Amino acid sequence: MEQVNQLKEKGNAALSSGNYDEAVKYYTQGINLDPKNHVLYSNRSAAYANAGNYSAALEDANKCVSLNPSWSKGYSRKGSALAFLRNYDEAIAAYTKGLELDPSNQQLANGLAEVKKSKKLSEDVDLRMEQLFQKLRANPKTKEWLNDPEYVKMVKNLAAGTDPYDSLLQDMKTDSRLVTTMGVMLDCELPMDVDPPAEPKPTTTPKKEEPPTPKYDDLPENRRLALEEKDKGNECYKKKDFSNAIVHYNKAIEHDSTDITFYTNIAAVYFEQKEYEKCIKECEKAIEIGRENRADYKLIAKAFTRIGNAYKKLEQWKLAKTYFEKSMSEHRTPEIKTLLSEVEKKIVEEEKKAYIDPVKAEQEKELGNDYFKKGDYSTAMKHYTEAIKRNPDDPKLYSNRAACYTKLAAFDLGLKDCEVCCKLDPKFIKGWIRKGKILQGMQQHAKALTAYQKALELDPSNAEAVDGYRACSTQLNSNPEEVRKRAMADPDVQAILRDPAMRCILDQMQQDPHALQDHLKNPEIAAKIQKLLESGLIAIH
Repeated sequence: MEQVNQLKEKGNAALSSGNYDEAVKYYTQGINLDPKNHVLYSNRSAAYANAGNYSAALEDANKCVSLNPSWSKGYSRKGSALAFLRNYDEAIAAYTKGLELDPSNQQLANGLAEVKKSKKLSEDVDLRMEQLFQKLRANPKTKEWLNDPEYVKMVKNLAAGTDPYDSLLQDMKTDSRLVTTMGVMLDCELPMDVDPPAEPKPTTTPKKEEPPTPKYDDLPENRRLALEEKDKGNECYKKKDFSNAIVHYNKAIEHDSTDITFYTNIAAVYFEQKEYEKCIKECEKAIEIGRENRADYKLIAKAFTRIGNAYKKLEQWKLAKTYFEKSMSEHRTPEIKTLLSEVEKKIVEEEKKAYIDPVKAEQEKELGNDYFKKGDYSTAMKHYTEAIKRNPDDPKLYSNRAACYTKLAAFDLGLKDCEVCCKLDPKFIKGWIRKGKILQGMQQHAKALTAYQKALELDPSNAEAVDGYRACSTQLNSNPEEVRKRAMADPDVQAILRDPAMRCILDQMQQDPHALQDHLKNPEIAAKIQKLLESGLIAIH
């Protein structure tokens, strides 16, 4: 128990410092020593959630709840993971169950309120999006544009309301389709040479005897001056006069240093100027100011998103992921979810690229070949798999692993490898022959015949391809009784069937198909089963 507690404390320290992978490692070591410790599963669930692996977080939360159904915190973990996965109804049920156990738990109450709000927001966005797309599909101008993925993405951002006003202005200047789209959305037609409509203002007309109230006259002097400077900065920003925009935003800060938007606007200017490091620093300052002055969480989320976008431009994908996740923790929107998915894909791609090493791939292939010759097909397969990770574009590696799968009677997996092999190099004759043999073993003679034909197109004199083609042709033109008679006339087949041990094994395979894997570990038995497969007497599905 002392060792388990030490591992838990190490995990907690790593979690607190943001080293989520390290935290998962320590919690996992603790679980291996004490697999019924529900607290460790709860903590690891938190680490997975912070790392963005919400499926693993949910799995651990479920395990925690199953180990201790009366512990309310487990339901908090479960509700949080489900909320991140957008399974809002199940998240609500989890938080509700937790509150039944601990009615005064504020964390559960806050979580329930937040997930209900997220569900309502998601439903509103989905409804708004569906209504807009119905209008666009019905309009002859916009109908064809829906075939363009970039246009669809732009429309989704518009429907979700995730694009800031300034960004929307820029989009309308660079893509005229957005003007038409807004016209369809508002059931009117906007001229192409005017600015988009301003934000709607109250329609009530002031009484004649009272003059209209100036824009900021009812605000304190410093606040009025700050907002006027911000407006001037916005006008400069729209004209791409970025240097003067920054001057005005800084003057706004001089009058009122507590408004987060002044700092995020400066960051937006730096972003447009491709000064991404300055953009990041300004957003960090904005977040600090926002926290101190209890700014709207949506504004905090916006600052985190801008940092993420800056890191994305710098191609620092992991940092971008971290800040998009921080934005999501403040305010979940479809736009941020999309950005997060994009950088996660980039991270996976970069990790795969970094892992590629043709020299190490060749070393792993040689090890695989050695174990294959020894009849240790499982170990050979592991080395071929590692070789594929190191050099995924080498068709021969897939062919070699397919041979292992064939020996282990995992024909479906072997067939997939053969298909990859033939796709990578359609002129690699061994890939087509191996595919033909696997299909032959699966009793799919018509498909096997096609594979052998491909091989013969490359080399009409190849003996293996010729024999395979003839065997498949014979099978297709024979009835089952003729196949059995021809197989029984083979002395090798007769010897196998007379062997009492093999008859026992075949009977066992019929009763328990899983027993096949154990028998295939014996090279001698595997060779006999392979012979029966090729003869057509038995088939494995």
